[in-house]
Amino acid sequence: MKKVYMENLGCSKNQVDAETLIKLLEDDQFTHTTEVAEADLIMVNTCGFIESAREQSIESFFSLHEANPQAKIILSGCMAQRYAKELQDELGEASAIFGNRDLSKIHEVVRQVFAGDRVIELPSYPDLANEVYERNELLSFPGSAYLKISEGCNHWCSYCAIPLIRGGLRSKLKETILIEARTLIERGIKEINLIAQDLAAYGTDGPDKSSKFMDLLEALVALDGDFSIRLLYIYPDAFPPTLAKFIAEHKKVLPYFDIPFQHADQKVLQSMGRTGTKESYLSLIESIRNTVPEAVIRSTILLGYPTEDDKAFAEVLDFLSKAKLDWVGSFTYSREEGTKAYSLRGEREHKKANKLAQGYQAQLQALQGPITNANLARFVGKEYEVLIEELVEGEDLAIGRMYGQAPEVDGLTVVLGRSLKPGQKVLCGIRAVNGLDLEAVPVGGALNG
Repeated sequence: MKKVYMENLGCSKNQVDAETLIKLLEDDQFTHTTEVAEADLIMVNTCGFIESAREQSIESFFSLHEANPQAKIILSGCMAQRYAKELQDELGEASAIFGNRDLSKIHEVVRQVFAGDRVIELPSYPDLANEVYERNELLSFPGSAYLKISEGCNHWCSYCAIPLIRGGLRSKLKETILIEARTLIERGIKEINLIAQDLAAYGTDGPDKSSKFMDLLEALVALDGDFSIRLLYIYPDAFPPTLAKFIAEHKKVLPYFDIPFQHADQKVLQSMGRTGTKESYLSLIESIRNTVPEAVIRSTILLGYPTEDDKAFAEVLDFLSKAKLDWVGSFTYSREEGTKAYSLRGEREHKKANKLAQGYQAQLQALQGPITNANLARFVGKEYEVLIEELVEGEDLAIGRMYGQAPEVDGLTVVLGRSLKPGQKVLCGIRAVNGLDLEAVPVGGALNG
């Protein structure tokens, strides 16, 4: 039986694709290995969102090819989808270039590759009714999983290449999502992380153009089982007006809000294609906290956008000082060909502006760090469920997350205790803040084994 090694790069949506590809290849008589040296097939599931991600994808490709030059190697994912023609000419080492739309076509691609052919395959999306994929091995830590409810995006923010890569918004069928959710619950998943480019846009690609997200969320909450739902990524400009109240009334949905404000200066926001303002965003934050007092709010800020200057950045700092968000991530603008913002400045000016943006990033972190630290202090002395993710070898310690910590992007909870198991929830008392992490001890044992 042949073995496949999967290198997954990029976002959580890419991770779901990688998990799907592994299952499809297992159906084709492959076994998944975590050792590249023993693989017959290497798959590099790439990210193509920004320049640094593409550089990492190419570096990973050559590193893996060098580690096992005898294996067939397929470049898949977002970078393959967008730059197939260029990669076909420049990446002769690739056995195949495979896009990210109809993943079921991997069967035929692999068969051709092992028959000696070099394949360039960018299939279109399948009919929604046929897009029902299974996943066996999950690449998340035990106890949690991502559930993708849509592909692509119709927002067309001026800096973003996602619609160029993934296409326009394509909401999955509600019943397909519910089937996937039931499967995850039945296999013991405690935390389902809903993902999309914008969760609230779900259904707006339908005939009446209205969001169906709240209907979907209501159906998910009604499912039987001991699980929680975390919502990752909801645009502020179309934030569902009933969402905060719904979360306050339904404990299965964690009071965690991931809202990418991106900026606070009016001119920058308008150029980005955003319709909100600093004032409307502050009002949204206040409304959420009034409705859900225990709310944890995360956001991302884009720095170095072409129309940003010192005055515009000062608006960001003022916004953050007033918003007092729990978590803030930032990234610098990447000049992406084909986007509306691409022509706003040339490459030489972009490189100069990027250095300035890195300085902005340092200032942002210096401001936000103490805010996050102070916000974390409110958890000390209280009890929360912690999802245990991994054990610290040789010590009576485990690493986990409470409701205010999303996977991969936020701080963690360090739990001091014995007989803890990854994938279980444990009621813990928070006793200290350590940097961006919490320290805790079990108070009631495992709630969910």
